[in-house]
Amino acid sequence: MTPTEAPPEHKGPRPLLFLDVDGPLNPYAAQPERRPEGYTTIRAAVRPGRPLRVWLNPSHGAALLALPYDLCWATTWMAEANRWIAPVIGLPELPYVDFGDHLFAERPDGVHWKTEAIVAYAAGRPFAWVEDEQSPADAEYVTRHHPARALLHHVDPRLGLRAPDFTALGQFAAGE
Repeated sequence: MTPTEAPPEHKGPRPLLFLDVDGPLNPYAAQPERRPEGYTTIRAAVRPGRPLRVWLNPSHGAALLALPYDLCWATTWMAEANRWIAPVIGLPELPYVDFGDHLFAERPDGVHWKTEAIVAYAAGRPFAWVEDEQSPADAEYVTRHHPARALLHHVDPRLGLRAPDFTALGQFAAGE
């Protein structure tokens, strides 16, 4: 670096993007037996019993990877998302939030059972979270317990992630 050059700006780590599967990536609430256009169907044998019908859009992986985030699963699928979801939509193996004993644990304050674990996992980093089950209680919890910027982005489980969602995520990452 010459004396006239400014030192490079330090921007810190990229924000995290916490990904829920059912709702944002799998529009499970779409009309039964009417797979949305652009989606493919898989049958995932995640637990004993009847396999789950999952609709996935193969273009979502590239669109997510194009966003300036570090991706992380925040789903009941946990590690299984790397086995069943990632290959279909073109994502590499991703880290995941391990919900452990808090999986589906109801809270008396109305905060979603994922919220506290996501805030802890973020450890002060900015993050966006795509989810179909957030409420004002979650936003309030994040505001009180997370020092950095956060976007709790609701995705309609009848539609899944769409172009406006990707635009909103890109704008948040850019600081808009």
